[in-house]
Amino acid sequence: MMNKLYLGIDIGGTTIKMAFIDHEGKIHDKWQIPTDTAENGVRMMVDLAASVNKKMIEHNLSFKDFVGIGVGSPGAVNHQLGIVDHSGNLGWEYFPLKAKLEEVFPLPVFIENDANLAALGEMWQGIDDDISDLVMITLGTGVGGGVIVNNQIVTGKGAGGEIGHMRILLDDSVSCSCGQTGCLEALTSATGIARMGAEFAQQYPDSSLNNYERLTSKKVFREAAAGDEAAKQLVDRVAYYLGIALANVGNILNPEFILLGGGVSKAGDQLLAPVTAYFKKFAFKAVAKSTQIGLANLGNDAGVIGAAYLAKSCTEN
Repeated sequence: MMNKLYLGIDIGGTTIKMAFIDHEGKIHDKWQIPTDTAENGVRMMVDLAASVNKKMIEHNLSFKDFVGIGVGSPGAVNHQLGIVDHSGNLGWEYFPLKAKLEEVFPLPVFIENDANLAALGEMWQGIDDDISDLVMITLGTGVGGGVIVNNQIVTGKGAGGEIGHMRILLDDSVSCSCGQTGCLEALTSATGIARMGAEFAQQYPDSSLNNYERLTSKKVFREAAAGDEAAKQLVDRVAYYLGIALANVGNILNPEFILLGGGVSKAGDQLLAPVTAYFKKFAFKAVAKSTQIGLANLGNDAGVIGAAYLAKSCTEN
């Protein structure tokens, strides 16, 4: 049947995405479950095992059909020790993710920061060009960053590429999940956009943003596209913050591509066009000309594909 399968797991603040992926990067099945962080993630491991076992039964597979498991987690990940040092969105501190997963799965587990794996996934399956330098920014519940230089993930001592925690706004009232204030994540994540949307709704009583009991980033972009002035101003504000961050990243690394991924990036050109304009405005001229800003091609699959690539590369060496 299928041989050399890998299990790719992408743990997010809201959902956990999983996929069976082969040696060539082809997805044979993919699905997701809600993220349960209660009791320090104890039930999460049980949920993962139950969900994977159910899918294996559906496909008449056993663990003998798998080579390894790759896992992406938000936050600072020490892949050598198999520990998530800190993840504000999951409430983890020094969480032994690799050991916990190997308790429920009889396979080798390899862990890495989720945005790093999304960048790897795009490098492996998302971009046609033969490139070696790429930065990926994932805009979801939080904001992750993955940096690849000369085909290698830049991890530093474990927290390299945390672009979401670059301080953009000198405002101590804008709190971030990391404990700091004014971070890119607090301003451009789905959570941050929804929070700012509620603030804009209060400032603009006639805005259609007030028509929702619970605002989401998707609703903000929808109302902006429909012409609501407050929503349009908010989208421009988000693009402005992102443009500053991308210009800073570009000036330091000058990669061939900076890609935007994650749920917020589904806004497409409505987000990409103003972000690119601000990037070109703020970036060093040579960087503005040579670094391309684009949307990730793999969508929500980038993380699981990158996770499979991690397992593949670790088990082949």
